[in-house]
Amino acid sequence: ISALRAATLEVITFGRQASEGDQPPGQSARALRREARLRREYLYRKAREEAERTAQERKDKVRRALEENRLIPTELRREALALQGSLEFDDAGGEENRLIPTELRREALALQGSLEFDDAGGEGVTSHVDDEYRWAGVEDPKIMITTSRDPSSRLKMFAKELKLVFPGAQRMNRGRHEVGALVRACKANGVTDLLVVHEHRGTPVGLIVSHLPFGPTAYFTLCNVVMRHDIPDLGTASEAKPHLIMHGFSSRLGKRVSDILRYLFPVPKDDSHRVITFANQDDYISFRHHVYKKTNHRSVELTEVGPRFELKLYMIRLGTLEQEATADVEWRWHPYTNTAHKRVFLSAA
Repeated sequence: ISALRAATLEVITFGRQASEGDQPPGQSARALRREARLRREYLYRKAREEAERTAQERKDKVRRALEENRLIPTELRREALALQGSLEFDDAGGEENRLIPTELRREALALQGSLEFDDAGGEGVTSHVDDEYRWAGVEDPKIMITTSRDPSSRLKMFAKELKLVFPGAQRMNRGRHEVGALVRACKANGVTDLLVVHEHRGTPVGLIVSHLPFGPTAYFTLCNVVMRHDIPDLGTASEAKPHLIMHGFSSRLGKRVSDILRYLFPVPKDDSHRVITFANQDDYISFRHHVYKKTNHRSVELTEVGPRFELKLYMIRLGTLEQEATADVEWRWHPYTNTAHKRVFLSAA
């Protein structure tokens, strides 16, 4: 419901822009309405998927309690009978013997024919991930890197080093451009991800990863940054497509963050000697950048080429960067609760 409310608010905003004539150059009122419609449909699909997943989890809890002869969880006891009744139609035998819904009987034969082309691995094609990362692995991502306004020389150097990390990335001077204008320009030029780095007194302290055109947008804190410029005689960095090592992302949120990070990189070739590691430990993600070479048939030699830093996730929004006022918060870190120092989120079982 909140996702639909956010989409409605965005439609009103876009409609007001179109009516007042303050839309950006080259973007007509029809394009604004189309973008609002696509965004609304995406949010609706994601809300439906989340509701279905929650209902299925509740059914699974009741099913396990009945099979193991345990007490039904307290929060499910009021609706246990209704859930138990719906479970009778979810088993394999029930699916074979149920009647075809009335609205589908006319086209049932055509649908049955199309089912022959659906393999066993296609169950997740309606997931929201297909809306967000439908071309991941098919087309190389197109990354745009920029900074906050009035960047220092060290932040500019860090942005240049990030450009070397992501193959095919482009760096843009921020200047006086507003966030909305940046996002619209990126969408118009087919950019898949917009990265914005922030600083405090010359030290990079924040990284925002906004996936286009629908989101999500992940907000990270940067710490322990060591740039290539701080290490003498480091040599040139390889620009080959790197192999990725994702370690310690075992929870649902961890897999979500892992997808956000790994889809920033294209598919590497088998003979690439470049390795990038994202290692999670206690919700701090360590970034390391290495190249390797074989010294003999039994061993390899690793060389770190930098930069290195730690990432701390503190928020994920469902929208893009310019939609902070209307986009829903998918996850937020709450550091001031009593159990905040004990809990881990990215590697929970």
